[in-house]
Amino acid sequence: MLGFKNFFSAQRTLAGIELVRMLKKGQLRNQAGMSKTPAELFYGLAN
Repeated sequence: MLGFKNFFSAQRTLAGIELVRMLKKGQLRNQAGMSKTPAELFYGLAN
């Protein structure tokens, strides 16, 4: 594996991986005070 070209792309990729893992475990379902849905968080990483 060649790795990432810059820190920004690595950071976004790892954040997405962690978000998907949290969604699979059901850890984002009932958190009080969340302003965004899990789907909005996930799609926000692509921007």
